[in-house]
Amino acid sequence: MTAQRTHATAAPRGASAADFHRREGTELIAPDGAPAFRRGMGLGGWLLPEGYMWDLEGHVDSPRRIEAMVQELVGAEAAADFWTRYRAQFITAEDIALIAAAGFDHVRLPLNARLLLDGEGLRTEGIAHVDDTLAWCREAGIGCVLDLHGAPGGQTGANIDDSPHRLPELFTDPDAYTQGLGLWRLLAARYAHDPTVIAYDLLNEPLPEQHAHLVPRLAEFYRDVIAEIRAVDPHHLLSIEGWHWSTRFDGLERVWDENSCLHFHKYWSEPTTDSIRPYLDLRERLGLPLWMGESGENQESWYTEAFSLFERHQIPWTFWTWKKLDRPTSPLVIARPERWDELARYAAGTGPAPERPGEILEQLLEHLPAARCHLRSAVLEALPGITAPGGPGAARPTTTQEGRPR
Repeated sequence: MTAQRTHATAAPRGASAADFHRREGTELIAPDGAPAFRRGMGLGGWLLPEGYMWDLEGHVDSPRRIEAMVQELVGAEAAADFWTRYRAQFITAEDIALIAAAGFDHVRLPLNARLLLDGEGLRTEGIAHVDDTLAWCREAGIGCVLDLHGAPGGQTGANIDDSPHRLPELFTDPDAYTQGLGLWRLLAARYAHDPTVIAYDLLNEPLPEQHAHLVPRLAEFYRDVIAEIRAVDPHHLLSIEGWHWSTRFDGLERVWDENSCLHFHKYWSEPTTDSIRPYLDLRERLGLPLWMGESGENQESWYTEAFSLFERHQIPWTFWTWKKLDRPTSPLVIARPERWDELARYAAGTGPAPERPGEILEQLLEHLPAARCHLRSAVLEALPGITAPGGPGAARPTTTQEGRPR
């Protein structure tokens, strides 16, 4: 179904640039009275789940492959009901309130085009999750970045973009390219007057190195999609990610829009100034702000060093990610269903289909709400300026003394 409702926003249609987060020189400036864009949390695993977030190994590693497995196990009708409930429970107002209480000032919301696009319009069911997130953020007093994590056809050609053929067909299929431009125009038109939206993150991690020959096409997409957005939205900040897992900017070294920032990711490398020197030099050369939009999946000691490094160099940062199944690298840990190993072996191709698979999936749904998760206080407290939420009368997930899952 295509969305027809009008999105209610908190800003008048006569709003000016000063009502939105914006670039001034090499800094990102918040509107008066709004939280600064400094410390954020990613909402991975919700609208675009990855296999490792479900503690799965092997072939079943992207949304469409996870969905196919669930349908194989329980049938189409039960699978559709499962996903409706999954998306209703994975992130709620309670999660956003906890994120804000910990000291984060924004969330980064990964979007999957497959859930949003319906021909030339927006799907009611998909866009409702975006609207809900913005309402929860508004209530909690934080902002939200819209992140196109899975573009039409795929911008990366890996599991993380839900690409149908494991190829970056956004850049090779003219229809996918047109759909990518059209999706951003629809989103920008819908949220043009909403200052709760901090920025549009145009593409997540486009083009790993094996597809480097398509970088000129990526540059064309950035040029064209910015024109589409600016035709309907003159004010929102734009985030330009580098290629090869958002680590390289060669071929993209230009000011794409006066109200933009350069967005890089950092994983599994030494947290030193030398390791981010190329980005610091690019900031100085182009005069644009930096944003470190994804880092995590490591140990607390590394988090402390890396995120303190970003702070020393005045680089806003966003942690990845809020919640995963049975993985202690995130603040919230979803408890493992009792017979999950049976499902994991089936997903990996090393075991038969589990008996009564609906029971396993039902228990997963029961474990999703924040109040049922285990809080890893150590993860939060390893991040500068962040504390584990709680206190008398506060709703908070369950923990052990050490903050490890029970």
